[in-house]
Amino acid sequence: MERFAGKVVLITGAASGIGRATAERLAAEGATLSLTDVAAEGLEETARTCRDAGSEVLAQVGDVSDEASVAEVVASTVEQFGRLDVLVNVAGILQFKDLRQTTLDDWNRIIGVNLTGTFLMCREALDHLLASGGNIVNTASTAALAGHPWTVSYSASKGGVFALTQTLAVEFGKQGIRCNSVAPGSVLTPIQQAFELPEGADPKLVYRIMALDKQRGPETVASTIAFLASDDASHVNGTCVKVDGGTLA
Repeated sequence: MERFAGKVVLITGAASGIGRATAERLAAEGATLSLTDVAAEGLEETARTCRDAGSEVLAQVGDVSDEASVAEVVASTVEQFGRLDVLVNVAGILQFKDLRQTTLDDWNRIIGVNLTGTFLMCREALDHLLASGGNIVNTASTAALAGHPWTVSYSASKGGVFALTQTLAVEFGKQGIRCNSVAPGSVLTPIQQAFELPEGADPKLVYRIMALDKQRGPETVASTIAFLASDDASHVNGTCVKVDGGTLA
């Protein structure tokens, strides 16, 4: 199955986790890939794997929270490949912290990457996607849909991603752009595995964000992203698909 043959896909956060799994899945389906992340070593590992799968790959170290960096990543993609068909925003950071210990720097850093970064990428890519009749898949979270303890900055940022996605779907749907999101939960990624309860936290609250199913790997989210980004989802717009094994919230 080569649903992405002849299509150029730009993926942020491609050095690990869901971003890497998505790059590998789309490479297997024939995509030409533009990959970006702040982590150069992991980014190159992903690019190597995708090239080995037969995909043409442009790998660029970039910071989605930086306006100039975003502009360069998108411009270089279009310059090298001549078009852009799909944008997949995965780049994100997570922090578990009691609200009272959350500093303004903590808040600004997480909002900057997760929400502002998604906004900047969408804004910069939009005209190219309009030209190709392309689409956007953003990464929200189950934290955008229900209360998750100790994640005030992260939850707020992902709630913003959810709202941004719905807005773009309505604003540009009649111009041929689809914009959807995924809401992962109980997925084993580097940021999920860094989970550490704040001092004095009630561990019973963790049960509210655990899946009915077992925790699974990022490939489960990648397969959903692949569907949403493909022509199989041509009549799907403005939706948020939970990929969480039935999280209790």
